[in-house]
Amino acid sequence: MYFCIPNIYLDTMSQKQLLTTKEIHIILHRLACQLIENHSDFKETVLIGIQPRGTYLANRIKNFLENDYQIPNIKLGYLDITFYRDDFRRGDKPLEANKTHIDFIVEDKNVVFIDDVLYTGRSIRAALTAIQSFGRPKEIELLTLIDRRFSRHLPIQPSYRGRQVDAINQEKVKVYWEEVQGEDAVFLINN
Repeated sequence: MYFCIPNIYLDTMSQKQLLTTKEIHIILHRLACQLIENHSDFKETVLIGIQPRGTYLANRIKNFLENDYQIPNIKLGYLDITFYRDDFRRGDKPLEANKTHIDFIVEDKNVVFIDDVLYTGRSIRAALTAIQSFGRPKEIELLTLIDRRFSRHLPIQPSYRGRQVDAINQEKVKVYWEEVQGEDAVFLINN
């Protein structure tokens, strides 16, 4: 006998929830506290969200720092890396760029790149190249919610990590943000 299984059921069968909304909230507070330990009043530090998905995490971190820990005037920018990627011309479909919005100087500042998932390291390599258009930072650090430990192509490691995940290449880590998907969650998805 043949049964038709809805796609929604197949999707739930092939994914495992790694982080709940509550766990993400706790992790974001921990990451904010780690930043405070290293950057104190943030007068010499700027946050840069890597477009597109790092911007949600960067906004959250900034909100925690300003609202929960009363650190005023944190500078936050968004960096598009589309045309700096080494795989920029390798796809079949044209890439759509996001907007870069950095309305402050990064020269001699401590820059904290923020992205949701650190996978191969190629996005961060592109960000390192792209930020040079805005000046020469004093120091660059990386904050990521998920560090896919065994997937790196380049020798790049996060300075701040929310959770380390051991995922094999066929598996994907998907971060859901309340602003986009209506909930905060992280899933490991099998292809």
